[in-house]
Amino acid sequence: MKNIVLIGYRCTGKSEIGRQVARALSFQFIDTDEWIEKDMDMSISQIVSKYGWNKFRDIEKKIIARVSKQSNAIISCGGGSVMDDVNVENLKRNGAIIWLGARPETIFERMKNDSKTDSQRPALTEKDRLSEIKDTLSKRICKYEAASDYKIDTSDIDQDGVTSEVLRIIKRNKRLLT
Repeated sequence: MKNIVLIGYRCTGKSEIGRQVARALSFQFIDTDEWIEKDMDMSISQIVSKYGWNKFRDIEKKIIARVSKQSNAIISCGGGSVMDDVNVENLKRNGAIIWLGARPETIFERMKNDSKTDSQRPALTEKDRLSEIKDTLSKRICKYEAASDYKIDTSDIDQDGVTSEVLRIIKRNKRLLT
């Protein structure tokens, strides 16, 4: 069976939705950021602080190459993973990609209330958080669009609603799992 891959910016629900979908389908759940942290035995913020973003992206690329070979998995990818075409190729080879999107203001509010923001979401730019979100999204949006097979705007839907929508997409498109 194929994998279902969730992509999107920080705080769009990839990890929590992925866990819920994996439970519903009896699939393995893989969060690439968690695998990176486990491999390096440090948080993403620590990795970026010590080694920089380029090293983090190299590690992410190796993890994605490894996890994309799995089957029957729901894979939650880091927000910037789609900026590398090789990552997208690896993920598409054995998976269908669903983009979880949200408005910048929604992402900003979610980040303010998320306990992982400080440890797992180091700044990407020197800008204030909302400006950073808008700027980074503007650079990534074409990559998210190109990589995804489906898109769900999570701005106005709670987690259970997004999970239901992902499951509806999968059930409507049985080929996603074969």
